Amino acid sequence: MSTYVQAKQFFLPMEVTGPGYLEITADGKFGDFSRDIPEGSDVIDYGSFSIAPGLVDTHIHGYQGHDVMDNDPEGLKVMAEALPSCGVTSWLPTTLTASRELLADVCRTVGENAEAFEGAKIRGIFLEGPFFSEEHKGAQNPKYMGDPDISALEEWVEASKGYVKKIGIAPEREGAVDFTKQATQLGVAVGIGHTSATFDECEAVINAGANIFVHAYNGMRGLNHREPGVVGAAMFFKDAYDELICDGHHVHPVAAKVLLDAHGRKRTMLITDCMRAGGLGEGESHLGEYKVIVKDGAARLADSGNLAGSILQLIDGVKNVVKWQIASPAEAIRMASQVPAESVKIDDVCGKIAPGYAADFIVLEDDMSLVATYLDGTLAYDAEA
Repeated sequence: MSTYVQAKQFFLPMEVTGPGYLEITADGKFGDFSRDIPEGSDVIDYGSFSIAPGLVDTHIHGYQGHDVMDNDPEGLKVMAEALPSCGVTSWLPTTLTASRELLADVCRTVGENAEAFEGAKIRGIFLEGPFFSEEHKGAQNPKYMGDPDISALEEWVEASKGYVKKIGIAPEREGAVDFTKQATQLGVAVGIGHTSATFDECEAVINAGANIFVHAYNGMRGLNHREPGVVGAAMFFKDAYDELICDGHHVHPVAAKVLLDAHGRKRTMLITDCMRAGGLGEGESHLGEYKVIVKDGAARLADSGNLAGSILQLIDGVKNVVKWQIASPAEAIRMASQVPAESVKIDDVCGKIAPGYAADFIVLEDDMSLVATYLDGTLAYDAEA
C-alpha cells in the first residue's frame, strides 16, 4: 500500500509545484505527484516544508574521519551512513593520485562492498588522478603522476567490477586524446583537472569525448585574454559539465557567478571535494601522505597553506549559492542532484523525483536547511533527532 508525503512545495525535474502529495509505493519507489489523495491514505506530513531529490556527490574523498584511500570497508560504511546528514543519498567514492597497485586495491574494495552498506548509495568511483600535471598538483602526490595508460584504467575498471564511472586527466599529457577516446568507449567519463593545458589542448580531449571540468578554477590554468586556458574552456564548451566547490574558500561567489553565467546552470554541478576531516570540526588531519590543518572552515596543507580538499557538506553548497543570490533554489537543487547524475550517466537511477525511481529525497526549510533525508522511502536522517 502506498504512503503519501505532504508538503507545500516539490522540486520535480521540469517544475517546482505544490502544495500537494507525493506517492511512495510499497517497494520504496516514487509514484505520482497529485493535489489530492484517496481518503484514509497514510500521510507523512511535511506540510510546511519542501521536498527535493536526494543530493548526488560525484566528487568526495572522505568524511567523519575516514578516507576512500584508507582502503577500508568499515570507513566506507561510516561514510555511507553519515552522508544522509549532508542531504546526500548517492555518491562516488573518490580516490587520490597513488600507485597503480593501491588504486587497483581501492577499486576492488569499493566494488566488492558497494552494495553492502545502508545509507547513501555508492553509484560508482571517481579516479581523481594519477594522470595529472605536477604544476597544478594541488594536494596530489606528483610521485605517482604519469601519462594516461589505458591498460591501467582497464585494470581498475575490472577490479571495481565496473564501478569506475569517472577519471580526471591533464590534457597536455602525452596520449591524452587517444586515452580519452578509449576511456569513453569503456563507459568512463573523462574529466579535465590538475592541468596546465592550453585551450586548444582542452578542445582536443573534449572532441575526443571528455565531458567534465574538475573543480573549475582550482588546479588548472587560469583565464587570460590571449590564452583562454582551462578556465576559458570550462566557460566556453557548453556541452561539458563544470564542477564547482561552493564553500566560499575555493571560489569567490562573484567568480562562481561568472562561471555560471558564462557556462550555464544546467550543466554546472555542485561538488564538495570533501576530505576525511569533514564533519569533525577544526584541528589536525591528513590527506593521503600530507598533514592538513582545518581552521576557519577550510582544510589546508600544513607545509604550504594550499587548500587540501574541503570540509564542505553538499547541502551547505546548495544553501550558499542561494544565499549568494547566484542561483535560484530550483537551480541549486538541480546542480546538486540531477546535473551531477547526468555527468556520469547515473541519472537513470538517481538525481530526480520521478515515477519508478528509488524514493531518495530530502526535506528542506525555506532557507534550504536540511530537515530530513529519506532513502527508499524510509527516514535515514532527522535533524531534530
